[in-house]
Amino acid sequence: MTELRSLQADAFIEVPFHDVDAMQVCWHGNYLKYFEAGRAALLRAFDYDYPAMRVSGYAWPIVECQLKFVRPAVYGQTLKILATLIEHENRLKIAYEITDASTGVVLTKGHTVQVAIEEATGALQFVSPAIVFDNLERVWSRSA
Repeated sequence: MTELRSLQADAFIEVPFHDVDAMQVCWHGNYLKYFEAGRAALLRAFDYDYPAMRVSGYAWPIVECQLKFVRPAVYGQTLKILATLIEHENRLKIAYEITDASTGVVLTKGHTVQVAIEEATGALQFVSPAIVFDNLERVWSRSA
């Protein structure tokens, strides 16, 4: 049986004025932008951020996104975005939890799914490219 391993990274964002509506509440569409900040931190944690993806010859479009709003974020609030890699063998499935950075109160949860597309041919990859496995193994072996 394969050992279940995950990887986590976090990012912090202060909700800017231009992200809130007239009631000073963060507009719901901005949470995807906050997920992106967490996702970028997670990808950098295993040396496969977007420039590395490009160099490897693969694009990774998001094909699924789910959000659950628990409490609203407000102008000036500092958010912690925790991103956790929960699948990597055939796709990248990343779970997110956005909390108030000072209290830990959960504001939003969700996940995204990305699939590998070979840029040269446009072919969908049904197994993640070897570079994903190699980079993750390197990170996990350093932490063992």
